[in-house]
Amino acid sequence: MYNSVNEFMEKVSSKNTAQPEFIQAVQEVVDSIWEYIQDNPHYLYANILDRIIEPERAIIFRVPWRNDKGEVQINRGYRVEFNSAIGPYKGGLRFHPSVNLGILKFLGFEQIFKNSLTTLPMGGGKGGSDFDPKGKSENEVMSFCQSFMTELSRHIGATTDIPAGDIGVGGREIGFMFGQYKRIQNEFTGVLTGKGLNWGGSLIRPEATGYGCVYFAENMLNAKGDSLKNKTITISGSGNVAQFATEKCIELGGKVVSLSDSSGSIYDKNGINTEKLHWIMDLKNNRRGRISEYAEKFDTIYKNGERPWSIKCDIALPCATQNEIEENDAKILIQNGCIAIAEGANMPSNTGAIEKFIESKILFGPGKAANAGGVAVSGLEMSQNAMRINWSRDEVDNKLKEIMNNIHRQCTEYGNEENFTNYVKGANIAGFIKVADAMLDQGVV
Repeated sequence: MYNSVNEFMEKVSSKNTAQPEFIQAVQEVVDSIWEYIQDNPHYLYANILDRIIEPERAIIFRVPWRNDKGEVQINRGYRVEFNSAIGPYKGGLRFHPSVNLGILKFLGFEQIFKNSLTTLPMGGGKGGSDFDPKGKSENEVMSFCQSFMTELSRHIGATTDIPAGDIGVGGREIGFMFGQYKRIQNEFTGVLTGKGLNWGGSLIRPEATGYGCVYFAENMLNAKGDSLKNKTITISGSGNVAQFATEKCIELGGKVVSLSDSSGSIYDKNGINTEKLHWIMDLKNNRRGRISEYAEKFDTIYKNGERPWSIKCDIALPCATQNEIEENDAKILIQNGCIAIAEGANMPSNTGAIEKFIESKILFGPGKAANAGGVAVSGLEMSQNAMRINWSRDEVDNKLKEIMNNIHRQCTEYGNEENFTNYVKGANIAGFIKVADAMLDQGVV
């Protein structure tokens, strides 16, 4: 038993050195739920906090593959199977040079609560490799994916652990890995989600994270008698999540004025319309180009090396990567009149930024709630695979809306404070209760 959050976090920090993202994620959850568990001491007696922050299993393995020159390359692969109290492990695979154990523990820990909020039977996990698909040929990507899956296949299964895509892992990579799994196991099962539509995938899955983020933002605004219509919106990123968040914002009457990539941001004061968005999708998905090309094509402003948070907006949707909104960015957003932030990426706002948003009492939807649409539709894909059926686009989209509405309801139920909804607190408490109660029911495991 611990006397304070600080005492607990000192132990977490000492056991997880050189893992700042994981420590940050634990701190954010524990700060939110500390008062609740003091009022419900049965969680303390069962030592749930110590148990829930420790992965059930962390697998690290070598991934050898050959490049087009015939040279042997070595990368490191990971799978963190964090918590299976409410269902098989579920979470994406990330291929990026920044991937390490601490990053994946942070993402897997977040996934526990995100999956819990969907109310679907999915535990939390995450995996990936420090392999970088950028600049690699199709054959090199396939060679790596097949080697990666050769090892991963012994640790996953349709009722054990069901990975999906994440940064650097799209439909191409999922296809190569699924083919290798099928070849090794000699079975066609829903062991991966994000599959192609003609071999077990679900409609709306590519769009789900971006759409869900926008649905959550709309829910927050609706609760205040407002909507996205005629709002100016800044979005970071230009990958899958950012693209479909932009699409849904346009559909709901908002004006998206920015997108970004690792090189910089574009600012289009006239707004990114459907035609421009299709051009961006071709640029990023097919030609693998840089967002700066948009500024040249459409004669707009390009902010080299900058994020879009200095641009005046009503709504901000960070859809790129972790810790992209720092405390100073948050101050600028607030000063510029931003009324709502919904996180499309995982933990894109750092601790200082979140504190500023909550102090200012503006609407702030944390990633574990706002970007849960992706894993929600992955869960729906699992259901369709298990029943050997396919739902229509409208059926899946309606289920996604219902899930995001339900997540918003849970956040408001547990996050209500005087004249303010603390969505961070609400999401963490709601996500914690379901998992912790399941852990209690299942004994000391």
